[in-house]
Amino acid sequence: MTNPAESLVDLLDLEQIEVNIFRGRSPQESLQRVFGGQVAGQALVAAGRTTEGDRPVHSLHAYFLRPGRPGVPIVYQVERVRDGRSFTTRRVTAVQQGRTIFNLTASFHKPEEGPFEHQLPPARVVPDPESLPPVAEEIRKHLGALPEQLELMARRQPFDIRYVDRLRWNSDEIDGAEPRSAVWMRAVGPLGDDPLIHTCALTYASDMTLLDAVRIPIEPLWGQRNFDMASLDHAMWFHRPFRADEWFLYDQESPIAIGGRGLARGRIYDVHGQLLVSVVQEGLFRSL
Repeated sequence: MTNPAESLVDLLDLEQIEVNIFRGRSPQESLQRVFGGQVAGQALVAAGRTTEGDRPVHSLHAYFLRPGRPGVPIVYQVERVRDGRSFTTRRVTAVQQGRTIFNLTASFHKPEEGPFEHQLPPARVVPDPESLPPVAEEIRKHLGALPEQLELMARRQPFDIRYVDRLRWNSDEIDGAEPRSAVWMRAVGPLGDDPLIHTCALTYASDMTLLDAVRIPIEPLWGQRNFDMASLDHAMWFHRPFRADEWFLYDQESPIAIGGRGLARGRIYDVHGQLLVSVVQEGLFRSL
């Protein structure tokens, strides 16, 4: 069986079909819609492939416009908005079966020395990732065994995810819980040495658990869901170089949920507490 990390790298390896047009695979899954992190990661690859490669991406802003269909290829059309002395800007439109499902604007910045630096320390001290169980192991321990669909998803999961706070399984356990969550993550295998692939892989991962923070005070994260949720938009700022196949801490919180929408924001740190990436996302929540 192919290593899930290798499968992720393969998923991010787009086919170039014209100068500014790329085609990405969309795996056939049992999910109702294409995973948003996949589309964002592939779109960022398309944007990066039209640059000289000497300017790392420093920010992206994206909107999820329509649900994508699993198993159907996605075409990424890149507009070269700007090629300046220090900054490069690309706009990407993702099209599936003639309909726009996603758009993204990404900005790339030529590395330079700043006149000063500062960073607030991480908000809390957390256990070492190696001391925490993988999420699949934690679920198996509670349920005895994973349901067949979850077992298949766990085997295909390209990231090792370890929750800092124990999972809650019933309404009594979530009583009084704050809308906060933190997970350690890393790719389950090597991702190679291309910095763009690591950036796009982390972009993929950034959509996996962020909306958990919105749900934590409302229902257990695992088990039967009472709400359907979908990402509406997504923004990221990349502060330092990193590898997505090394442990990073994703500290997440939801400052507000109202009107069927929940806002979540996350900070991604390395094992030394250096802030790598800042993330903000809004999600749509509707009762099932």
